[in-house]
Amino acid sequence: MTTDLLLIVQIVLVVILVIAVLLQKSSSIGLGAYSGSNESVFGAKGPNAFLAKATFFIGFLFVVNTIALGYLYSSAKQASVVDSIIENTNVVAPTAITPIAPTKETTPAKKPAQ
Repeated sequence: MTTDLLLIVQIVLVVILVIAVLLQKSSSIGLGAYSGSNESVFGAKGPNAFLAKATFFIGFLFVVNTIALGYLYSSAKQASVVDSIIENTNVVAPTAITPIAPTKETTPAKKPAQ
């Protein structure tokens, strides 16, 4: 339950982080061109300082959430699939056959030399 909630938060953080990065002003303006009159809302310097701080904060939350998800998933998966395999076989191992030493009866008779 907790991991599902953190996974949803992770997806939301990714979307917000991508939007925050794309809204920042760069050399090729990016999506900041669509926020036309935002300069008057955020002050004389524009939204650059606010977006930089917001991007850092969202990035920090993303990293913390990633570490928490990794810890929860690794602690939940301590058991291996191999540990749950039941070794129940009905196969009997073959026994070693000892060779029988040849006796007089089993050796072929030699023909007398003429």
